Amino acid sequence: MKATAIAIVACVGVLSSTSLFAADAKKDAKSQVEFGISVAQRGLWREAIYRWEKATEIDPTYAAAYNDLAIGYEHEGQLDKARKAYEKALELDPNNSQVRQNYELFKEINDRTAQKEK
Repeated sequence: MKATAIAIVACVGVLSSTSLFAADAKKDAKSQVEFGISVAQRGLWREAIYRWEKATEIDPTYAAAYNDLAIGYEHEGQLDKARKAYEKALELDPNNSQVRQNYELFKEINDRTAQKEK
C-alpha cells in the first residue's frame, strides 16, 4: 500500500513539473513574440524574424508566432517561407480570422504578381 502511494505521488510530481515546464515554455514563447513585435515596429525585421523563429521553436503550437513570422518573411521577400508559416499558423488555428485574412491578402498579392511575371 505504501509503495503504491509513493508511486502515485511520484507520478503526480512528474506530471506537475511537466505542466510547469509547458507553462514556462508558453510564457517564454510569448515573450519572444512580444519582443519581435517591438523590434519590427522599429524596422528591425531580421531581429524580429529571429525572435519569432525562436518562439516557434520554444512552442511549436503557437499559431500567432507563425503568423508574425510569416509577416516578417513576407516583409523581407522570403515568400516561400512566408507561405509555409501562414499555412502552419492556419493548421494550428484554422478558425483564426486574423491569420486567415493575412494569408488571403498574401496569396492575392503574390498570385497577382506571379501572373504579371508570366
